[in-house]
Amino acid sequence: MAHLRLCPRRLTVLTLALVAVLSLAAAAQERFTPHHVAKLRTVTAVTIAPDGRHAAYVLSVPRVPFQDEDGPAWEELHVAAADGTTRPFVTGQVNVGAIRWTPDGRGIAFLAKRSGDDTRALYIVPFTGGEARRVLKHDADIVAFDIGADGRQVAFIARPAPLKEQQDLARRGFNQEIYEESVRPQQLWITTLQEGSEVKAARAVTLPGHPSNVAWSPDGTRLAVIHAPTPLVDDDLMGKRLWVVDATTGTVSARIENPGKLGQFAWSPDSRHLAFVSAEDVNDPAEGRLMVAAASGGPFEDVLPGYEAHVRSVVWKDGQTIIFTADEGVGTVVGEVRRDGTGRRTIVPNGRLIATAIDRANDGTLALVADTPTHPGELFFLPSGSGEPRRVTDSNPWLKSMRLAKQEVVTFKARDGLELQGILIRPLDERPGQRYPLILTVHGGPEARDANGWRTSYSNPGQVGAAEGFAVFYPNYRGSTGRGVAFSKLGHGEPAGKEFDDLVDAVDHLVQTGLVDRDKVGITGGSYGGYASAWGATYYSDRFAAAVMFVGISNNISKIGTTDIANEEFEVHARKRVWDDWQFFLERSPIYHADKSRTPTLILHGTADPRVHPAQSLELYRHLKLRGKAPVRLVWYPGEGHGNRRAASRLDYNLRLMRWMSHYLKGPGGAPPPWKSTTGCRHR
Repeated sequence: MAHLRLCPRRLTVLTLALVAVLSLAAAAQERFTPHHVAKLRTVTAVTIAPDGRHAAYVLSVPRVPFQDEDGPAWEELHVAAADGTTRPFVTGQVNVGAIRWTPDGRGIAFLAKRSGDDTRALYIVPFTGGEARRVLKHDADIVAFDIGADGRQVAFIARPAPLKEQQDLARRGFNQEIYEESVRPQQLWITTLQEGSEVKAARAVTLPGHPSNVAWSPDGTRLAVIHAPTPLVDDDLMGKRLWVVDATTGTVSARIENPGKLGQFAWSPDSRHLAFVSAEDVNDPAEGRLMVAAASGGPFEDVLPGYEAHVRSVVWKDGQTIIFTADEGVGTVVGEVRRDGTGRRTIVPNGRLIATAIDRANDGTLALVADTPTHPGELFFLPSGSGEPRRVTDSNPWLKSMRLAKQEVVTFKARDGLELQGILIRPLDERPGQRYPLILTVHGGPEARDANGWRTSYSNPGQVGAAEGFAVFYPNYRGSTGRGVAFSKLGHGEPAGKEFDDLVDAVDHLVQTGLVDRDKVGITGGSYGGYASAWGATYYSDRFAAAVMFVGISNNISKIGTTDIANEEFEVHARKRVWDDWQFFLERSPIYHADKSRTPTLILHGTADPRVHPAQSLELYRHLKLRGKAPVRLVWYPGEGHGNRRAASRLDYNLRLMRWMSHYLKGPGGAPPPWKSTTGCRHR
C-alpha cells in the first residue's frame, strides 16, 4: 500500500485547522463559576432494599437564588434500580431524613415535617407507588428511629415536648433562656405500628442522660442506644457511649465504655456482637478505630490495631465478618475483616472512589455514596459485594458540558522532614513555564482531611478558582485524619506551630516546582482553616498577599470562654488549660501578631455561630482596622451558624471569596473591591 505524503505547508494548514476545531470545542464548554456551584445536587445518604435490587437515597437539591424562597437545600427521597433507572418518590419542598427500608422491603420509612405537621413525624411510602403515609406522630420532633425485624416494633428518640407553663410565660414576655441549664435531654420511646392507622401512644424508656440514636437487635429483644450524659455539645462530642437496653424492661443490660469520641455502630446478624467506630483513647482527635464488643458487655477489641487510616462506616457481612470503609491517605478503601482481626481483604482499592456512606443487602450487594474529582456524591452499586462499583445516578448531567481542570495528588516534605500530601487543582488553561497565583485552601478540624474527590463547594474555590486562572491547593497538614492516630495527634499542644508551618512549606514546594508565583499567594479556610487564614494574614503576613477567613479563630483566650466545645478543645487539641499558660495561648493568637499584618484580609462569619463565636471575627477586624496597615473587611451573615446553610448566603460567600482573591492576586490591589454583593452577575 502506498503511503500518503503531505508537504510541510499542508501539515501546517491541517494543524491550524485542528487547533481551531479544538478551540471551538473548548469554547462550547463552560467554565465553572460560583453560579454553577450554587446549583450542584448531591447524593448524601443511602439505604438498600433487602433483596439488593433497589436503593433509596437522599438527594440534596439547593434552592436557586432569585427564583426560590431563600433557605437551606431541600432533601428529597429517590429510588434507583441496579440497572440505573431512577424514580423520584418524595420531592419538592421537603426535607426527608433517616431513610431506611421496611424489613419486608415493601416500603421506605423516613422522617419529615410535611404540610400540616407541627412536628417532625415518621412516614412510610410504598415501594410500589402511592402517597407517603404518616404512621407515627409525637408531641415533639422525632430525631431518630428504628423498626424492628418484625416490621411492627418501633423505637424512636424525640426532642422534649414544650412545657405548657413555659409557653404561657413566654407569651407574657418571660422568654428568658438560662444558658446551658434550661436545655432538656431527648427521650427514648417504644411503640407498635398499627396496620392502616397512625400510632396514638408510645411507652417511654427512661434513661439517665441524653440518647441520640437507636437500633433494634436483629432478634428484637434489645436496643443499642448512643447516649451522652447531657445534651451539651461538649458532652455529645466527648461523652457518647454505647448502651444495650432490654426492650421489655427498659433496663440497661450492658454499657460499652468506649474511650473518647464515638461514630457509627451496627449489630451483628446473630445479635451477639456490636461493631462500632471509636476513638483510640480520650485524647484521640477523631473516631476512627474499628471496635467489636459482645452485646452482653465486657471489654472491646480494636479489630485493626495500628491501622494508619480512619475507619468511617461499618456493616456486617455475616456473624463473623465486618465490611468497612476507611479514609486512607487522600483516598478511601472498602474492605472486610473478621471480628477477631483475621481474614482482612480489600473490596474496593484506594484510588477508585471517595466513599462517604455504605449499606448492604441480604444478597451481599453493596450500595455506596461516593464522589470523585469529576463529580459530587452519587450512588454506586457493587453487586454481590465484589468487582467494580457501578455508578447508577447522574444528579448533575450538565457537568458533562463543563471544562474541568486537572486534579492530582501532591506529596511534599515539611521543613522537619515529615512527608505530607495534598490535593492540587491546576489552572484550567495552564501553559508550560508560566507561574500562576495560588489559593491555599485549609481544611478545618484539624481532625479532617481533603480527599482526592470532588473539591468544589461554596467555601472551597476548587474548579471555580482553576477556571479563573488560579492554582488551588488543599494541604493535609499534620493533625489531619486519614493517616492513623499518631499522625492526627502531631499537632497536640502546639496550635499554630508546626501544623501551620506545614502550610508555608506546601507553598514553597509548589513554588519550587515552577507552578506558583511566590508573590501571589492567597490563603483561605473555615473554622480551624479560618484560624490558619488569620495566622497567614498576621504571623506569616510576608508570605500571603491575600487572606479570606471564615468562622475562624483569632484569640485563643477569648475563644475558650465563648465556645460550646471547650472540653473537646482541651482533650484532643490544646492538652492544657488556658489558665495554665496565659502567655502561650495569647502568643498563638492571630490578634497578638496583628501589627505585622500587611495582608488584605476579608473576614466572614455567621452571627449565630455557637462553635466559634462571631466576636472572634470582630476582634481580628478591630485589631487590623486600628493598625490601618492593610485593607480589612468584615461581612456578617445574619442567622447563620458555623458555616452557611442558606442558598443566598452561600452564593454571596463564594462570590466575595473569588472577588477578593482576584482583586489582590490578579488585579489592581490597593483599596478593597466594592463592598456591595455581586450576586446579580457572574464574576469574571
